[in-house]
Amino acid sequence: MNNFEYIIIGSGQGGTPLAAALAQAGKKTALVENRHVGGTCINEGCTPTKTMAASARVAYLARRGADYGVGTGEVAVDMNKVRRRKRDIVDSFRGGSEGRLRQQKNLELIMGTARFTGPEALEIAKVDGTTEQIQGQTIIIDTGTRPAVPRLEGIEQVPYLDSTSTMELDELPEHLLVIGGGYIGLEFGQMFRRFGSSVSIVHRGEQLLSREDEDIAAEVLKILRDDGVDVYLQSRPVRVEKKTNGGITLFFKTGEKAQEVTGSHLLVAAGRTPNTDALNLEAAGVKTNDRGLIQVNSRLETSAPGIHAIGDVNGGPAFTHISYDDFRILKTNLLDGGNTTTEGRIIPYTVFIDPQLGRVGLSEKEAKRAGIDYRVATMPMSWVVRALEVDESRGLMKVLVDPDSQQILGCAVLGIEGGEIMAMLQIAMMAGLPYTALRDGIFAHPTLAESLNNLFTQVG
Repeated sequence: MNNFEYIIIGSGQGGTPLAAALAQAGKKTALVENRHVGGTCINEGCTPTKTMAASARVAYLARRGADYGVGTGEVAVDMNKVRRRKRDIVDSFRGGSEGRLRQQKNLELIMGTARFTGPEALEIAKVDGTTEQIQGQTIIIDTGTRPAVPRLEGIEQVPYLDSTSTMELDELPEHLLVIGGGYIGLEFGQMFRRFGSSVSIVHRGEQLLSREDEDIAAEVLKILRDDGVDVYLQSRPVRVEKKTNGGITLFFKTGEKAQEVTGSHLLVAAGRTPNTDALNLEAAGVKTNDRGLIQVNSRLETSAPGIHAIGDVNGGPAFTHISYDDFRILKTNLLDGGNTTTEGRIIPYTVFIDPQLGRVGLSEKEAKRAGIDYRVATMPMSWVVRALEVDESRGLMKVLVDPDSQQILGCAVLGIEGGEIMAMLQIAMMAGLPYTALRDGIFAHPTLAESLNNLFTQVG
C-alpha cells in the first residue's frame, strides 16, 4: 500500500491549489481525480457557461445595432463555433492546470475513482482498469456535486439535458423548456433566448431567485420577459412526455390550473446532488446529512479525525470562490499552524444573467428576519449616467446600512457590470468604511463607480 501524508479526493478549485501547496511544502501528497482536472468550475461551470454567455451577448448586441445607429443585417448563430470556442478555452485552462500538477515535486496525480476502505485507507479504481490501495494520514474530500434529477413522471423516457450536456449541443434548440428558475436556469434560459431559441422557464417558487428580495426578483423577471423569455411562477412540474414528432411536452400546475408547454429540448436545472454516494463514507466514519452532504465544523473538519471536506460537497455556499477560501483555511491550519475558520466570512456572488446581479451581505428580508435595524437605499440604473450613455440602463441598485455605525450591511446590484460594482461595496465592507465615505468620495466621471455617490444619498 502506497502511503501519503496527505490525500485529496477531487481536483476542484479548492483541492487543486491545496495539493500544490502541500507538495511545495515538502509533504508527500496524492491528488485523486476521476474525470478531469479543475472540477466543475473549469469544466462544466463558470468557465464554459460564461464563455457561451459572452457569445450570446454579442448576438444580443448585434440585434440591437440599430439602437446605436449601426446596421448589422441578419444575425446568425453557429452553435458549432460557439461550442468550439467554449471547448478551446476549457481545454486550455484544464491542460495548464493538469500540466502544472504533473510537474510538481512530491505530488502524485492519480486518475481514478476513490472509495474508503477504512478511516485512513482508500481503494482507487483507476481509469486504466487497475486498482490501487493508498493510505493517508490526512484526507481532504473535494468531490463536489452534479446535476440532480427531479422525481418527475416520465423523466426517464425523455432525452433531457442538464447544465453539462446543454453546452454540447451542436444545433440551436427551436424551443428550450427549462425546469427551475435558479441561477443555472436563468443563465441558460437567457443565453439560449439570445442565441435565437424560444425559451419557457417553469419555476415552483413565488419569485425567481428565492434568496433575493422581492423587488430585485421582480426586476429580474421583467428583464427576462423583456428579452422574450416565457416564465411561469408558482408552477409545479407534474410529468413530461415525448411526442411522436420528437418534441417534449412538460405538464405542470400553476396553483390548481393544469397547463402544458411543448418544446424541442428540455433542460433540467432543479438543483444539484453531492458526489458522496460512491465514497463509502461509512467505512471512514464520515457523517452526512439527509441530502448526502458531508457535515463539517467551522474548521472544515468532518466527524472522522483527520478527514476534512471542502467545496460544494460540505453543503456550504456553492460558489467557486468559497471553495477557494476553503483551501486558504486548510492551508493556514494544516501548514501554517493557524486557527482560521469559516465564521464571519463575507459571501459575495454574481448571477451572470445580463445585466448581472451582484450580491453581498444581508438582503432586506434577511435583515428583517434577524431583527436587525437598518436603513435602505434603492436607485434605478436609469439614473446612472454611464448606463444611459451605453444604453444599458435596466435594473436597480439596493443597499442596506446600519443607522448607528453607518456600516454597509449588504447590497444587490442588478445592472451593467453589477458584479464589479458589488465588489467595490464588498471592499468597503471589508475595510469597515462608513457608507458616507462612498457617498462623498470622488470617482471619475463618467464611470459606473460614481453611481455610488447618488445611491448613498438615497439612504433614508
